[in-house]
Amino acid sequence: MRVPARFAPLVFGALLSAVMVCIVSAFVLLTTQGLQPDFPAQWLKSCALTWPVAFPTVTVLAPLVRRAVGRLTA
Repeated sequence: MRVPARFAPLVFGALLSAVMVCIVSAFVLLTTQGLQPDFPAQWLKSCALTWPVAFPTVTVLAPLVRRAVGRLTA
């Protein structure tokens, strides 16, 4: 199943924020608590709590960042 192109910015925001949340939450958990036996459960909980913040943030800020990059580059 393919998503219509008009939803591309939302799909972009959803995927980018999901990847970033997974990577950053794993990194933070590993550096602050080490590799604990319950790491997968903590990691999933962290992802579930932070993704609802990351998704709208990426969706709103991505166009602004693209414009800024366009102004800063030739």
